[in-house]
Amino acid sequence: MTVLSLLAVGADAPQRLDPIKLFLDADIVVQVVMAGLVLASVWVWAIVIGFSLRMAGVNRRCAAYESEFWQAKDFEAFQAERGKGDVPSARVASAGLAEWRRSLAGRKVDRDGLRQRLSAALDTTVAHEADRLADRLNFLATVGSVAPFVGLFGTVWGIMNSFFQIGAQQNSSLAVVAPGISEALFATAIGLFAAIPAVIAYNRFSHRVNGFEARLQRFADRFHAALSRELDAQ
Repeated sequence: MTVLSLLAVGADAPQRLDPIKLFLDADIVVQVVMAGLVLASVWVWAIVIGFSLRMAGVNRRCAAYESEFWQAKDFEAFQAERGKGDVPSARVASAGLAEWRRSLAGRKVDRDGLRQRLSAALDTTVAHEADRLADRLNFLATVGSVAPFVGLFGTVWGIMNSFFQIGAQQNSSLAVVAPGISEALFATAIGLFAAIPAVIAYNRFSHRVNGFEARLQRFADRFHAALSRELDAQ
């Protein structure tokens, strides 16, 4: 090889990693792994953005509803007027008022039984609302736990392919195996890129859902106490 050839090779050598080239040069199995992890990462970020916006809207609507609810003199009239829309607190109040009306419709009112049924109806609705909010968080947990292993599978497959190339070419030089190993390790990097935000988001959002459930439970307990006082006054 002449000096000019060496200079040409040096000039054409990449100065930094090119993710697109690594993907295009990878084995088809590694490409499928990379593409799946990239799609999972995109979906994770879509959930992160969507859940953040949803939680902000739900908290704002619940705060406005609860502030006006406790100022109302007639809970049923207020609920008929303002109990519509996607407001978890309103659905909790609706469940309590529905049980209240059904229990008072009978000829004889069992006060202790009414209180227990109210508590069960309110608690069930609170748990249901928390489950609705946390429904899509399972995907974050799945990606956070599975993505690194999927990336590792792509890495193992790529390294196996590199060793196969050593045997096929009967050449163990670094120039033969380095590209394949780089492509294989890139699969693990994408797996971590998908998993790390998913784990952080899942932990953060789970904490926010738990806090919101506690807030709904406090609203339910206060509403239960208000209805109990009204029952005692009858």
